[in-house]
Amino acid sequence: MNFTAPAFVLGLPLVIALHWVMPPRWRWVLLLAASLGFYALGSAQAFPLLMGITLGTYAAALFIAKSKTQTAKRIWLICAAVLCLGCLGVFKYAGLFGADTSLLLPAGISFYTFQTLGYVIDVYRGRLAPERHLGYYALFVSFFPQLVAGPIERSTALLPQLRDPDRRMDAGGWLYILRGFVKKLLLADTAAVFVDAVYAAPSAASGPAALLATVLFAWQIYWDFSGYSDIAVGAAALVGVRLSRNFDHPYRAASLRDFWHRWHISLTRWFTDYVYIPLGGSRCGAVRLAVNTMVIFLLSGLWHGAALHFVVWGGVHGVLLLAERLLGRLGHDRRPASLFAQRAVTFALVCAAWAFFRAGSVSDARMIFSRLFTGWTLPALHTTALTLGAQPAAQLVLGALCLRLLPEDSSDTPTPRGVLAFCLLTLAAATAWFAALHAGTANAFIYFQF
Repeated sequence: MNFTAPAFVLGLPLVIALHWVMPPRWRWVLLLAASLGFYALGSAQAFPLLMGITLGTYAAALFIAKSKTQTAKRIWLICAAVLCLGCLGVFKYAGLFGADTSLLLPAGISFYTFQTLGYVIDVYRGRLAPERHLGYYALFVSFFPQLVAGPIERSTALLPQLRDPDRRMDAGGWLYILRGFVKKLLLADTAAVFVDAVYAAPSAASGPAALLATVLFAWQIYWDFSGYSDIAVGAAALVGVRLSRNFDHPYRAASLRDFWHRWHISLTRWFTDYVYIPLGGSRCGAVRLAVNTMVIFLLSGLWHGAALHFVVWGGVHGVLLLAERLLGRLGHDRRPASLFAQRAVTFALVCAAWAFFRAGSVSDARMIFSRLFTGWTLPALHTTALTLGAQPAAQLVLGALCLRLLPEDSSDTPTPRGVLAFCLLTLAAATAWFAALHAGTANAFIYFQF
């Protein structure tokens, strides 16, 4: 189910109201029913798979805890890994081996397989005892705000909150939800119209159009994905659950390393803790560090999709990170002198990598790069401006400016400008939602396809 779907928009307040009038000991039943209903309405065919992985990893963790020998524990861990990664491979990567790809990609499979596998690994490592209550564990796996597109929550953080009878509503969740709807409806979906038009026919794009579409896509995917995360954090806060932060102003990063500490934070941490560190991390010499870095980013690219251009996107980031590390060791004189310049260079490199991510193929991405150096004439600039349109351009600028006026969270002291921005954006988001609903043009979140 899309967060912008009427069933969610109208159903969320009902779930919140029922949650807080129910006795605390039964709230998990409501949340589990809402979560499973949320998933079944949006992806009924994949519902049995979600249940199968839930039951399989629940049992594996219990058997790990009961096993007397390390060998037995390892066998059950392998079984859980085969279940999670095997299902992910069958449904997401079968096409790479020439198999029939007519199976629909189950919603959220990349997220909940990683979350459940991380739980089993944590039990294996002794970081927590297995959850014996099947209902609470099923809620941990299917918790509706973050089920389809994350953040990928740690069991050590989420499970205790779901069990806590004394958790309290954080009314600031409404602020997060508003921010998410603004990012999605006013900004991401507006930018998508121009970006989609250019990337659908890259050979026909002029230099200004190719550059603007690539930069706009960098913002589109940020607004879209962080918008989902904001709505997820806000919805969870309204039932007393605190989800982890998935974005921290990534385009303020002054280096690629800094960017990956700010972008899709939960996935970065998952790969770091469960793949990078077990491989040896950065403690095994320069060659192993380079290999480990490339393995992580190639896997990250493959995680996003079974296509070469996603793998290239990950590989580009891996190479750039290694180059950045090397230049840093050679001396600071090779680095930009100012913070502004560092941020500008980092943003340019990230945008260049995004071209591979957005393009339908590596050849399309190469075409976008080749078009960057053509058509820089006044007529081409005028055509690009007309194609974007005055109204979408104004909506993007004004929406982004008003978004900046919103407080970061509800603990910040309200200001007159912030209150005005809140009211204006609420009205604008509601108008955009009704317009998209009437026109039937509501777009699914980008990361639903992963």
